Amino acid sequence: MPAIGQWQLRAAFAVRLSEMYGREVPAYTTLVDVSRAVNEDVLRARGADAERLGSIGRVTAERHGAIRVGTPRELRQVARVFGALGMHPVGFYDLREAAASAVPVVSTAFRPVDADELARNPFRVFTSLLTPADPRFFDADLRARLETFLAARELFPPELLALADRAAADRALPAEDAERFLQLAVQAFELSTEPVDLAWYRTLEKVSAVAADIGGVRSTHVNHLTPRVLDIDELYRRMTARGIEMIDTIQGPPAWRGPDVLLRQTSFRALAEPRAMRTQDGTVVSGALRVRFGEVEARGIALTQAGRALYDDLLARVDEQAAGRRAAARDDIARGVWERHMPVDEAELAARELAYFTYRIADDRPRDGTEPPTGIGELVRRGWARAEPVVYEDFLPRSAAGIFQSNLSGAGTRDNGRPGTAYDADWLSGAIGREVLDPFALYEQQQNRSLARVARALGRTDPAR
Repeated sequence: MPAIGQWQLRAAFAVRLSEMYGREVPAYTTLVDVSRAVNEDVLRARGADAERLGSIGRVTAERHGAIRVGTPRELRQVARVFGALGMHPVGFYDLREAAASAVPVVSTAFRPVDADELARNPFRVFTSLLTPADPRFFDADLRARLETFLAARELFPPELLALADRAAADRALPAEDAERFLQLAVQAFELSTEPVDLAWYRTLEKVSAVAADIGGVRSTHVNHLTPRVLDIDELYRRMTARGIEMIDTIQGPPAWRGPDVLLRQTSFRALAEPRAMRTQDGTVVSGALRVRFGEVEARGIALTQAGRALYDDLLARVDEQAAGRRAAARDDIARGVWERHMPVDEAELAARELAYFTYRIADDRPRDGTEPPTGIGELVRRGWARAEPVVYEDFLPRSAAGIFQSNLSGAGTRDNGRPGTAYDADWLSGAIGREVLDPFALYEQQQNRSLARVARALGRTDPAR
């Protein structure tokens, strides 16, 4: 039998994880069904324009998961599992600073990085690491107890890690080994039936519900699995009409008449799920925890660093103008700010170098013997080349923190009088044992490669810019 390649493993894992999560969280299946119906309606209404940021096949299959781990050792093991699927750590996100509530984690996202691999299957997993060393959240005694607890658990069996290493080295697995790998990988992220130590969980929950979810149990699990939708506002309306409680807002840029940029996200609220609890006298009782929710996302165009600076500036303006106002008023304010300051079409985004595009020679370019212009902007304007927006494949720390906060049972505690422990992308790279890639560099490389192809097609030595 032929070997199963990494992208096929990735696609199969995404499907099986989705099936597992749907069994555990039935409302997720509803979310997927509503997303699919919205996408079909958008495709019928908009035609080819609906696929401007990815084919409907890609969008329908697209998922991002979210998991949480407690130690650098566990994070390195996660990297091995996702490395088997051709996924690399991209981006550094400090949710401690992005959240108003106590969210003591730093994060990265494991995903494919090559355009062809993303087109085949863009599965990504937002992975958060607990920060017990940060004294704003954990005093010395609780940190010691937490680190001892985490050191004693095993999230990923040795057999899974050995198969993962083989898949990463060979870029494939024999069919029988691939099946075993997929079984073990999905099992590793199932919700455990092992009773939760109630007193220990509550101790951590006083600090942070996120800390309790990570360090209060002896396993990890999928916190949410996110489909992609082409009209997130319509999805929000339809989910609400079905009686499913959504969080108060859609995180990220507003809905407006111009191009979709970056990422918009929302979710249904975390559900109270039955869990077995062990009390201090050893008795096992029935309880419930709210840790898992159903997120959905709409992806837009990747912004350059200049574009991201503009985005951050617009958010700050909205914050200032919307202070003390209702959520609905904030939406109107944000839309007005975007209308005044954000380019209203892709051409202006490209001309001001605020967003990333790939370029190709146009099939219907002039063939009358005229010399093509020199700049890529003129090549596009005069029909020699086509510009296609690059999809934003990553995340926004403020939006991620907003989703986390909206699904927490309490704000937790945080001592802002103490200095926080410093973490950055270099620290996280060392913790993982592999480089955390810069998403801006990845998008720029993708754009530059396309410019070089255009230059070669025109018989030039320099990229067409």
